[in-house]
Amino acid sequence: MVLRYALSPMKELWEQRTTLEKWLQVEIAVMQAYEDLGVIPKGTTDQAKRNATIDMELFREYENQTDHEVIAFVKMATSKMGAEARFFHYGLTSSDVIDTALSLTLVSACDILLNQMKELLTSLWKLALEHKYTLTIGRTHGVHAEPTTFGLKVLNWYAEAKRNYERLVLAKEQISFGKISGAVGNYANVPPEVENLALEKLGLKPSPVSSQIVNRDHHAFLIMTLALIASGIERMATEIRHLQKTEVLEVQEPFKEGQKGSSAMPHKQNPILCERLCGLSRIMRSFVSTAIENNILWHERDISHSSAERYTLPDATQTLYYMLVKSQYLVENLVVYKENMVKNMNTTHGLIYSQRLMLALIDKGLSRNEAYDLVQSLSLRCWQTKEDLRELAKKSLSILTEEEIDMVFDPNYYLKHVDEIYKRFEGECTK
Repeated sequence: MVLRYALSPMKELWEQRTTLEKWLQVEIAVMQAYEDLGVIPKGTTDQAKRNATIDMELFREYENQTDHEVIAFVKMATSKMGAEARFFHYGLTSSDVIDTALSLTLVSACDILLNQMKELLTSLWKLALEHKYTLTIGRTHGVHAEPTTFGLKVLNWYAEAKRNYERLVLAKEQISFGKISGAVGNYANVPPEVENLALEKLGLKPSPVSSQIVNRDHHAFLIMTLALIASGIERMATEIRHLQKTEVLEVQEPFKEGQKGSSAMPHKQNPILCERLCGLSRIMRSFVSTAIENNILWHERDISHSSAERYTLPDATQTLYYMLVKSQYLVENLVVYKENMVKNMNTTHGLIYSQRLMLALIDKGLSRNEAYDLVQSLSLRCWQTKEDLRELAKKSLSILTEEEIDMVFDPNYYLKHVDEIYKRFEGECTK
């Protein structure tokens, strides 16, 4: 992971010592299950807990000797144990420990991400409420379309983030599986009762059927969900980047005191945070193909997925956590230029009301084709001459009164159903 984008508490979750501690947690849960079933002597697990060793220097020494991290872990963990060491890693294969512990880590990572998503949702909802009636121009194909509100733009971001929150809840459920089923998953050397008891103690569910590993479609589902969350952040950041263009300048990302925009041009205030979020979203999408390919392994397993996951799983969770933290900062400190929104809305000399004008003519009895062609001809003239469409309509459309034409060009018309849209979300921002 690039340290620049590694934030606490997510980065600590992926430290090697934390990984070994989770492996030990799994081993102890299995020993306790054996003890509860009367397979090993009472008190064995407590003795193992007291004497278990986590010593990073010793682990690295054993790993260099064995070139096998789980064997090195077992030797390290049991280095100060007595007779109880006989029952440490009893009947297990490496993946019983690694994959079950990995699920514990990913569940914790999901909890961190979900908590941060709640914070972002709260910030988005607050911004959406603040600008509920802030008129701005809606754009399609990058071209002025019709008025809307900036609040509705933000509410759209909020709605997607809320859907993604719900998807991550489901992905957490999908990753909450472990396996304590032995070398090829058939329980030959470790009975299902041990798995049930051990995983219950760990807060995980038994994989209904596994090979030597927890099947990687679980992990792929999680990575795809994380990438989808990142794409939602990128959509928001892309919109802000467009709206921060000099000739638009309807919003601006925060620019703190002392910040510099360019080594050459002192006036520059660039949307670097939004651009960074867009770049990181590309990285997040790149993890998806790897996660899907990791699902396709030889027979009961090979380890081609293992090396890839040492990159993708820590990096995906840490990158998204960084993106969520920075997105919240962006939303909470976004500068909104209402006056520029009004100014930009009026730059097309009233052309944005063309549909309203067409509908007014239809209401007077014209066919839709007649009304469309008539308004289009007036609009094209306005494009060419810079005349105001309202004034041109008053001169050219005797079928409408001046009062009726003025009503057509009232931007507040576009606010009439805003409250109804917001009601769909009331009370949901903290759920």
